[in-house]
Amino acid sequence: MLADLISWAPELFEGLRLTVGMTFGGMAIALVLGLLLALGRISPSAWLRAPVVVFVELIRGSPLLLQLFYLYYVLPAFGLKLTPIEAGLLGLGINYGAYLSEVFRAGIAAVSPGQREAAESLGMSGGQTMRFIILPQAWRIVIPPTGNYFVSLFKDTALVSTISIAELMFQGQLIASDTFRYMRIYSIIFVIYVVISIPASMGVRWLERHFNRSAAAR
Repeated sequence: MLADLISWAPELFEGLRLTVGMTFGGMAIALVLGLLLALGRISPSAWLRAPVVVFVELIRGSPLLLQLFYLYYVLPAFGLKLTPIEAGLLGLGINYGAYLSEVFRAGIAAVSPGQREAAESLGMSGGQTMRFIILPQAWRIVIPPTGNYFVSLFKDTALVSTISIAELMFQGQLIASDTFRYMRIYSIIFVIYVVISIPASMGVRWLERHFNRSAAAR
């Protein structure tokens, strides 16, 4: 197996590099979109809340794989053609952004109402209160669950292989089709995912304990 691993290393490394890139790129989109959706959900305007709620429920109610297919195969029928990388990043970002919006909304709601009242008494506007008072406190609350979604996103990047993105899983499929050593290559890929995912999950749990201790110390 070691000889095979050495011979397959360039392809697997290139696939892993793309997997990591898709993970960070998709999470960057998800963080921005999730925050915007969360702010829309708590908006006093029903005209803004309603479409945001519908969008979030549609995304959460359909599988990520179908969303990737829709972006890559269906949108060209409407004149919008995306490259595989664009469709993959957008699909991952939209899907996880919808889930993170609920995490952010819960984090914002967890901040004491007294913080808003204190900010208003100081003459701060609603936008200033959200930017300088609410969001910094909410961020500490949402970091641990956001970390869990980051790990999940790393594993879900395997789905973008279905739209011809040559990430780790796709490279494994190419190697398997050339060598017919399915058990060996997929076992190696399994180990790669586990070796990265487990330490990342441990890091998220450490962050959660750290923030819980910080909150208890106050």
